[in-house]
Amino acid sequence: MMSCKEAVRLMSEGMDRELPGGERFALRLHTLLCVGCHNYRQQLIFLRQACQQQVAADDATPPLAPPPA
Repeated sequence: MMSCKEAVRLMSEGMDRELPGGERFALRLHTLLCVGCHNYRQQLIFLRQACQQQVAADDATPPLAPPPA
């Protein structure tokens, strides 16, 4: 079985690229059996979504007017 260290590495890489089938399956199996890694993955997903929402909100906010002189 994959180690937690390897699982964390693959979780991080999986955020940036699609993992090959074997790695994806091994990671899924590990996160089904390891509560700590499952929770870590959920936290990574939450943080990524929060950052994406913040960037979208920042892009949608009009720039502030300069202060009056």
